[in-house]
Amino acid sequence: MATVIKRDPSKFLREMKTHYGDVWRMPSSRYLLQPDFVVVDPKTGKKTKVSFVSLDDGEVVGVVYDDLG
Repeated sequence: MATVIKRDPSKFLREMKTHYGDVWRMPSSRYLLQPDFVVVDPKTGKKTKVSFVSLDDGEVVGVVYDDLG
């Protein structure tokens, strides 16, 4: 089960971009089948799936996300 974070998704993704160089919106990514986080905006209820992309050695190289429909 994914961790739920109650926060503005756009602000959360901006902060992720400062720590990880590559942040992509990829609606059909296999990484989003079981996301690491679901970010929920407490004001609007908008939900965004977020997953880390890592290499075989465990190094995180980027972040993918998409809005939940």
